[in-house]
Amino acid sequence: MSRKKIYILDTSIYLTNADCIYAFKNHDIQVPLKVFEEIDKHKKRQDAVGAQARKIIRIWDELRSAGSLDKGIRIRKGLGTVKSISAAGITPADLPCDLDVKVPDHLIIATALKAQRENDRKVILVSRDINMRVIADAIGLTSEDFQNNQVVDNSENIFTGYTTVLVDDQTIDRFYERQDIYLDTPGLFSNQYVMMVSSANEKKTALGKFITASMPLRQLFKGRKIWGIKPRNKEQQFLMDALMDPAIQIVTAIGKAGSGKTICAIAAGLEQTIDESKAEYTRIIVSRPVQPLGKDIGFLPGTMEEKMSPWLMPIQDNLQFLMGNDKITLDIYLEKGIIEIEALTYIRGRSISNAFIIIDEAQNLTTHELKTIITRVGEGTKIVLTGDVEQIDNVYIDATSNGLTHAVEKFKKFELAAHVTLNKGERSKVATFAAQNL
Repeated sequence: MSRKKIYILDTSIYLTNADCIYAFKNHDIQVPLKVFEEIDKHKKRQDAVGAQARKIIRIWDELRSAGSLDKGIRIRKGLGTVKSISAAGITPADLPCDLDVKVPDHLIIATALKAQRENDRKVILVSRDINMRVIADAIGLTSEDFQNNQVVDNSENIFTGYTTVLVDDQTIDRFYERQDIYLDTPGLFSNQYVMMVSSANEKKTALGKFITASMPLRQLFKGRKIWGIKPRNKEQQFLMDALMDPAIQIVTAIGKAGSGKTICAIAAGLEQTIDESKAEYTRIIVSRPVQPLGKDIGFLPGTMEEKMSPWLMPIQDNLQFLMGNDKITLDIYLEKGIIEIEALTYIRGRSISNAFIIIDEAQNLTTHELKTIITRVGEGTKIVLTGDVEQIDNVYIDATSNGLTHAVEKFKKFELAAHVTLNKGERSKVATFAAQNL
């Protein structure tokens, strides 16, 4: 049996996931008093960070009923204890002259160093702050990241939503003749897209959608242009198929800037909302996170749409482009409520039915925030989450722990969801050239 360790968690860990206190098995957790103070500063925030701050405060308060944090309290059966530790007695001499105990992070590091001196067990500082881990390591203090909220090891292992399968030449011919083709390839998920490649001629291919091993491979949605645009590559074709399939209620799309994820989503939404001959939904709701999500935007002048305008300009650009640069028509749809620009700040408590919801830049959402959004979905609503996991502005998450990555990995087993990763830039030759060479 491994020897019990002492973990000292930085403020950033609790603000990311309050349940982290249950993730360290039978090892002990020590909480610097400075961490209590830092968390108190965030408890009134009306966003996910504030929610996590309030949650961990409630957890600590519940633990107090079983003992004293000063002496240590058993977290629960099978787990270790949680105990508060003070920085009392720490002087500037206890830290390298380059660090200052007046800086909260440095004081937490100093408290961890004190714990390391006073215990014969291994002391580990856990932080989501990369620089804090680097500083700790530089002065001889073991430091780690908190990995419990990661669903994949790295961004390269995120589910792509499609795969290549080698088949007989005749299988592809039969598929084009619309005969039933069954795939028993292991490891395929519901609504995973498949590119069948002929074993006799690698240039002979066919695209289809896998549902289950007991159901034939489905043909992709093929028709006229979707609100004036058509797919430019196979990944966009996969995405359009998912967006136009009424049986799929959750669509996730990951792609770099210019890959077409947002414009495809908006075009599909317009096609299925405004075109009365095939209207599946009564309105389109588009939004993206305001950094940080939930920040009060009331101090900005104007209506909610005007307040959200700086964050929603990319969406408005796409809408106006798809409307043939007809801003008047776009404004009419906005006035009628057929197209809504929604602030995610106020989505809690709503129940949204018969709508086509698009959340752009979803990689900046935490798992908690994403759950709040998706649980607003009512009957007859489709939700589309788009983003680029390599461009995250939220300091509390990364490519492997953000809400969009969680949605991709958690929903890939279910028939109501589909995912597509777009790799090729299609915005313009200049944009693609710059992405490849700058």
